[in-house]
Order: sequence, then C-alpha cells, then structure tokens
Amino acid sequence: MTVIVLAVLAVVLPLALWGRVRGPLLIRGLARLAMVGFAQVTAVLVVFVAVNNTNGLFSDWDDLLGGGDHVAAAPDLGRDGLGGRRIADLPKTAQTFRPAAVPDGRVRTTLLRGQVSGVTAEVYVWLPPQYDDPAYRNVRFPVVELFSGYPGTPASWFAGLRVTERLEPLMRNGTVAPFILVAPRTKLLGDADAGCANVPGVVNAESWVSVDVRKMVTDHFRAVPTADGWAVAGFSAGGHCAAKIALAHPDRYRYAVTMSGYNDPAAEPDSITAKDPALRHANNPLTLLREAPAPPRLSLLVTGDGDDGYRQGLDLRAAAEPPTRIEVRRVTGGHRTSTWADQVPSVFTWLTGRLEGAGATASSLRR
Repeated sequence: MTVIVLAVLAVVLPLALWGRVRGPLLIRGLARLAMVGFAQVTAVLVVFVAVNNTNGLFSDWDDLLGGGDHVAAAPDLGRDGLGGRRIADLPKTAQTFRPAAVPDGRVRTTLLRGQVSGVTAEVYVWLPPQYDDPAYRNVRFPVVELFSGYPGTPASWFAGLRVTERLEPLMRNGTVAPFILVAPRTKLLGDADAGCANVPGVVNAESWVSVDVRKMVTDHFRAVPTADGWAVAGFSAGGHCAAKIALAHPDRYRYAVTMSGYNDPAAEPDSITAKDPALRHANNPLTLLREAPAPPRLSLLVTGDGDDGYRQGLDLRAAAEPPTRIEVRRVTGGHRTSTWADQVPSVFTWLTGRLEGAGATASSLRR
C-alpha cells in the first residue's frame, strides 16, 4: 500500500506543482529536480516490489534490511538435534492458521514456536484436493517440505514457482500423488544464511525444519508419520538444505530433490557454516554421505547444469552405495526461478514414482 501511495504521489506532484514553484531560478530548478528524482526512485521501488512479490524474496522491510532474527535460543542439541529428548514425549503443538499472502487462496500460514530448536517463524501449509474428500477420510498423506533459496521466504514456492497451480491438476488426474506441501522459513538470521545447520549459540535451523516443523504437521494434519512418507525439496540454497537434511536424517526423510543446489556451504558467501572450516566440512552433503556409519536408505534427485548443481550431483552419485540411490539430471535454463518452476511437474512425478508412502497408503493415493 505504501508503494502505491508513493507511485501516485510521484505522478500527481509534478502535474500539480511543476508550474507553481516560486522563488529564484536555482530554487525552482532544485524543486523540480527533486520531483524528477522522487519519481525515478519510486519507479525503481515499484519494480523491486513487483519482483519481490513475484518471487517471494523478502516478507517485509525488516526482512529486506537484515533485521529479521527468528532465534530466541540456540542450545547445543547434539548430533540428532533433539537435545536428549524424544519427539514422542513433546507436547502437542497448538496452532492457528490463516490465509497466506500468495496467489493460491488455499495456502495457509501459522507462526510456529519451535519447542526444540528455539526458532519462531512462519510455516506455510497446502493440503491436496483429496484431503477433504470423504473417500480419503481415513488416509494419511505423504508430505514434502519445501525449502527456498537465499534470500527467500516460504512464499517463494507458491508465488514464484506457483507449485500448487502446476501440481493440483496432476493430483486430480492421478499423475502426481496428493502430497501435503509444507514450506517453513529458512532465512532465520537476518542478513546471514543459516544453511539449515545447527550451530550452538547461533541457530538450530536443522532441528527447526526436521523436528519442530515436522512435528507440527503430524500434530495437526493426517500426515504419514514415518520417513517413507516424507520428502524434502529445494532450489539453490534450498537444494543444499534438502540434500543435507535428508542425508543427516534418513530416519525422518526417505526422499530428497535438489535443483541447482551445491555441496560446499562456501558456495553461499553469507552462509554461517562457510566461515568455519569444521562447520563447512560437517555441513557438506558429500561429507555426510561419505562419513555415514552405513549407507542411508535414501533416494535423491539432483538437477542442474555444469557447476550449477550437475557436477555436485555427479560427486554425490560417485560416493553413493546401496541402498542410497542418486539420480542426476542435466537441466539447462540457468539459475533462475523459471528454470525451477518448469521442473515442478517432473520432480513431483519422480517423487510419486518412488513413494513408498507407508505401503498400502501410497497405492490408494495413486489410484
């Protein structure tokens, strides 16, 4: 609304005041120059807001200016990210949902206070068309957690990639399984990229997405609770997150998709894990795969071109041993939203084809 008012003023003020400016020539010139400058700055601002609204890069001005810190506490939670607690022992989350500011009016959002991670941030949820169908009232649905790039917000998948617009017809005709789509905020530290990592004293982003968000979904929706009904998917920095989270927690996720992602955290200069050699090594998906106690039971799809994800996928595939399965696809088009948006149908078709989705439940979803 503020930008609209400014845009109107940028047009109206010169029309109303251009010929009415009084005073010496210098004063009149400066006043008219100020009006022209105001109009030009407003025009740039209007374009920026339009691009931001289309791609979901920042949620508000505070987010843009690096003031959006969503971390209340960051205790050391250990290797499993639970801090000695069991997920089953945590109290049920109490959430309220409202419509999200994205083109699809069925997307809902909630502010989640993470019981384990110490993160408080928004989470977007979209339920497939079959969810409220009486024929599916006893069915638990598979879930895909969606991670945005950096910078980015949960709206990126819904406003930029228009994931629901592309998938809903495919879910209705049975080409794609009716997944619950969940997009948590991953930009948690203002002007730094959390990298979906747990860093004691800084942020527990890994526990946020893999424990707190996951529990909220199973608490409030008919979601498959086991790993064979859960996947993660992301683009750019979100692709890095997807691979890292799935490889770190194959007990929580059975599938992952990374589009134009990377292995080395240093590929994102603002990543907090890129600045420390130990963190950089520990949060590299290739490290997680090579140093796993046993090859994880995981299916991973990697797409990209050249050094924009493809080579990194080949490195992961070369390091994989059964039952880890890694498929690498070369996709041209560049590091841009349109390239990832075009992949949405094929990516979710791939997920559907591998969905174990808790056995009989998966078969019923693909009827």
